[in-house]
Amino acid sequence: MPQSFCCQSVTAILASFYGILACSLLSSCRAVRAQNQPSIEFTRVPPAGEGSQDRLEPIAGHVSGARPGERIVLFSQSGKWWVQPFDDRPYTSIQPDSTWKTSIHPGSAYAALLVDSRFRPPPTVNALPETGGPVLAAAVVKGSPSPPQKMLQFSGYRWESREAANDPGGSKNFYDPANAWTDQDGFLHLRIVKQADRWVSSEVRLSRSLGYGSYSFVVRDVSQLEPAAVFAMFTWDDAGPSREMDIEVSRWGEPEDKNAQYVVQPYVVPANTVRFMAPQGTLTYWIKWLPGRVEFKTVRGSDVVADHVFTSGVPSPGDEKIHLNLYVYNNQSNPLRNGSEVIIEKFAFLP
Repeated sequence: MPQSFCCQSVTAILASFYGILACSLLSSCRAVRAQNQPSIEFTRVPPAGEGSQDRLEPIAGHVSGARPGERIVLFSQSGKWWVQPFDDRPYTSIQPDSTWKTSIHPGSAYAALLVDSRFRPPPTVNALPETGGPVLAAAVVKGSPSPPQKMLQFSGYRWESREAANDPGGSKNFYDPANAWTDQDGFLHLRIVKQADRWVSSEVRLSRSLGYGSYSFVVRDVSQLEPAAVFAMFTWDDAGPSREMDIEVSRWGEPEDKNAQYVVQPYVVPANTVRFMAPQGTLTYWIKWLPGRVEFKTVRGSDVVADHVFTSGVPSPGDEKIHLNLYVYNNQSNPLRNGSEVIIEKFAFLP
């Protein structure tokens, strides 16, 4: 028999043998994976709520059978499914003990997917991806029942006190309903206090939407607020779009800046923000909201401190509510050093 034929035969036999061995091993691995399918469980479920860009809730869980390099992708349902916590940060890492945790925007239900490196999360989907291919496991859970809101009465209206953390102005803040209360004169107090090793802020929101009309706020002296403190009076729609219009008293951590501004969001449009100086003393702030027009004004006694009219980008009414909050702006060069308190003597609305 020719030597070349012999060598070719041996090579072919070996190739066949290794091919069969590889297939056998691959089939074995597939069988092992099939018998030990990965799974996901939730260990902490946020309360159910309407979608909100402004609110974040903690969520956590555990994975069985995950491999190195695999990650969790979360979705929150508000009409459609929205990737969480942000579309530019859609992945949640799995810890060495197989747990995962992050924050998520509220929704009626929450979904967690275990995915490999091939999965590219879309910002929104009408239906969740099915298990298979890059999606290795999935779990869906309804939002837990919402705890009862702490309510208070102020100026003849019912207000809800915030308890959930959020990130106004891009700064993570924590809240305690005890930081908002009314005194014997009926004045509303908002404060920032130190609890353990962190600052805790305060916020209340009106229990219902009022729509077009004139809103006024009588506020005691806020001219001496620390540069990193922010006091805001604004409209906000949790269901989106935000319909946000603001009167904000803050220097945003810069001591030499003016201390107040009127804003129609988005603030990144230069014409949507007007800065001014809020002087010492009790001031009355006005927002007069009309179709296609919003008028801002600040007065001290009979003197007009500042005013401005916006006619571009003015929202129409939806499910927006008035919010009042006092929170911490995270400026590294000028952090908050002391607690703060703001007193609002009166709120009024005229349709």
